[in-house]
Amino acid sequence: MRVEILHIDECPNWVEAGVRAQEALTELGHGDVEVTYRLLSNSVQASEVPFAGSPTILLDGVDAFPSGGRTSELACRVYRSDSGFAGAPSVAQLIEAIRDHVA
Repeated sequence: MRVEILHIDECPNWVEAGVRAQEALTELGHGDVEVTYRLLSNSVQASEVPFAGSPTILLDGVDAFPSGGRTSELACRVYRSDSGFAGAPSVAQLIEAIRDHVA
């Protein structure tokens, strides 16, 4: 499995998204999977990947939280959580997304 986080410099949530993704992987017994990061610097780069705002978490090249909101704009992304909107998905949300992906 490949886990990649697409991000821009202006949204710092990519760091926390990476920490949470690694926690989720470890909890599911995939602690050996490396989380990689790709900095998108312009709209051309963003248009070449399934980017839906920073951070976008890809599992084997597919958005872990598909929303149909793909964009080439260098923008921040928000995720729904139990406590409202957040800048990164929770570990529990990531565990569910990873389980769904490998199923």
